[in-house]
Amino acid sequence: MFQKEVYLQRRAALKSKVNSGILLFMGNEDSPMNYKDNAYHFRQDSTFLYYFGINEPSLGAVIDLDADKTILFGNEMGIDDIVWMGRQKTLKEKSIDAGLTEVQPLDKLDDYLQKAIEKKQQVHFLPPYRAENKIKLSHWLNIPITQLKEKASLTFIKAVVAQRSIKGAEEIVELNRAAALSADIHLMVMQQARPGMYERELAAKIEGAALATGGNIAYPVILTVRGEILHNHYHGNQLLDGQMVLNDSGVETALGYAGDLTRTFPVGKKFTAEQKDVYDVVLKAYTDAKNMLAPGVRYLDVHLTSCKTLAQGLKDIGLMKGNVDDAVAAGAHAMFFQCGTGHMMGLDVHDMEDLGEQYVGYTDDLLKNTTQFGLKSLRLGKALEIGYVLTVEPGVYIIPELIDRWKAENQFSEYINYDKLEQFRHFSGIRVEDDFLITETGSTMLGKHLAITTDEVEAVRGEAY
Repeated sequence: MFQKEVYLQRRAALKSKVNSGILLFMGNEDSPMNYKDNAYHFRQDSTFLYYFGINEPSLGAVIDLDADKTILFGNEMGIDDIVWMGRQKTLKEKSIDAGLTEVQPLDKLDDYLQKAIEKKQQVHFLPPYRAENKIKLSHWLNIPITQLKEKASLTFIKAVVAQRSIKGAEEIVELNRAAALSADIHLMVMQQARPGMYERELAAKIEGAALATGGNIAYPVILTVRGEILHNHYHGNQLLDGQMVLNDSGVETALGYAGDLTRTFPVGKKFTAEQKDVYDVVLKAYTDAKNMLAPGVRYLDVHLTSCKTLAQGLKDIGLMKGNVDDAVAAGAHAMFFQCGTGHMMGLDVHDMEDLGEQYVGYTDDLLKNTTQFGLKSLRLGKALEIGYVLTVEPGVYIIPELIDRWKAENQFSEYINYDKLEQFRHFSGIRVEDDFLITETGSTMLGKHLAITTDEVEAVRGEAY
């Protein structure tokens, strides 16, 4: 945990943004893998962690704005818990660490909410994403599960998003550490990969190294020679000379802050000529995007610049044709780049995505495009502010099934050279990604430098074996 003053200040700032009612915070429960006592690794709800810092299951909390009090609800360990899990800090002790003075048993939370409802107090809650919390919330507030998302408090959502978007000094330290540790692990993988290995061997090294830092992985590891599959969590392929490895992985620190890096490197010592050509196009898009980062710049414009750079580079290679601006406006570049250039980061690798992309990445005046293929996957579009932390991660992904579909439909034939594209049918995919903090003068990359140019990557691979 941070010092208790951090949590006191965070809660005070939140209270100043909502006028009345009760702010309800729901911690997460243990989630069983196959029976109750065999649970997945516990991960606390990020908003609960942000305001209270207590990383244990079966907790709830309220900030009663009308009564001006904050209460933590949870149960102290009994003797059975101590027998199986050992003596730990009491919940009361943990509450003091979080700057709290009142703790009540968990079953009193239902009573508290019912009394508030009887007094016609508004109960503000955030959209739940876990089944057990949906069930509890539906029971407590008498709202059908299917209506919980639409009934969530927009005032509460916007207040949390506004606060969590601007990272405090203590958060920047954690995020910088997460990125640096992630870079160390990426370098290790780049050094240890060998032709003949299986993806799972490298994925296991990543998970073990992340645990060794005292934290965990920030999200399921993407380690694949099938880089055209955007979120590929299958690790059963063998690494063959001539292929590329795409490694998208990051460390989550013990306090819950995420790193998110991607590098693509050859299975052998060198990229092929085609691989190097496409890699350099992706790297140019990355460079153009990161050079735009500054307060007041819309990330939508960063994304579109990245797309145009990709389209121009692919045109130079012969995979695209025609007017680049028109091609991007029409969405033809999405044959090669089907997702967004980046997203917010923090306690979640896709920060606050549970609260809604429209509220986190866009504004009332800038609505998310939810229809155009490619652009609809851009999680961040709004103007950047000092204190934002985000990723820059352009890529090129050549998906055979997408080629077949668009070619059969004669889509964008004025912009896509399908004959040339057939030669790249089994190319796979390339992505590069780093994490950035928006500053007064522009931006700074978090973590440490990690081999990124083709020369740097080949130098690492050349010394690897």
